[in-house]
Amino acid sequence: MSIWQSRGLLIYCSCVAFALGAVFGSFLNCVAWRITHGESALRGRSHCPSCGHVLGPAELVPIFSWLFQRGRCKSCGVKIPARYPLTELVFAVLTLLCLLRFDLTWLCLRNWVFLGCLFVLTLTDLDDCIIPDGCHIVAVLAWLIGALLMRTPWQDMLRSLLAGLLFGGGILGVSLLMDRLLGRDSLGGGDIKLFAVCGLYLGFVGTLFAVMLACVLGLGFAALRKRMHPDGKKEFPFGPAIAAAAAFMLLFGDPLIQWYTSLF
Repeated sequence: MSIWQSRGLLIYCSCVAFALGAVFGSFLNCVAWRITHGESALRGRSHCPSCGHVLGPAELVPIFSWLFQRGRCKSCGVKIPARYPLTELVFAVLTLLCLLRFDLTWLCLRNWVFLGCLFVLTLTDLDDCIIPDGCHIVAVLAWLIGALLMRTPWQDMLRSLLAGLLFGGGILGVSLLMDRLLGRDSLGGGDIKLFAVCGLYLGFVGTLFAVMLACVLGLGFAALRKRMHPDGKKEFPFGPAIAAAAAFMLLFGDPLIQWYTSLF
């Protein structure tokens, strides 16, 4: 079945994907917050971080609950950051784009899981400058299970593995060299692992473009961070730039790669 079979099916599936994305965006935001605050990511009910009030069903509707409550906790009245509805909206859009790009396929589901991992590690890196190993593990498992379900030829799997090893190992070598030259850590271990995982999903050329795009985005994010924190005491996380570049290449990179390979 394809969502492009009829306009009605396309509209229905798009609405479902958007709603599902908003729900999972709320869940993934909760997972990221719990990771950075030392709580279990999968156990325990959602609660207000200020007063501990356990949220009821009416307070868990993505985007709309925040709007209806005027951005405040129903129990204690503390202001709820706009990050919550914004992250829900962002992942809803990502889910919709993933469906439109990959249709109702195993590839769509696999890449959606990868986008979810990128989403969580972006939030944790922004909050606490950490990229959880769990995100890498889930992404690798999703890639492996997806390859089995789609019966991917072993040659293609091998090329993806080699791309992951090449970029992970190569960037690790560059990082160690820069550490020695600068006398400080130049790139976190989580960033290096993330580049390796990108190799599995994007292949050699796709990951090469992702690396270049991540560097450009990283410079932009660093300039914005410097403007927001002029004292320079706030550590700069590179994970969000890598994640944004990987998501872009996953969803929109094929035309760019086709153009590049046509040059040879």
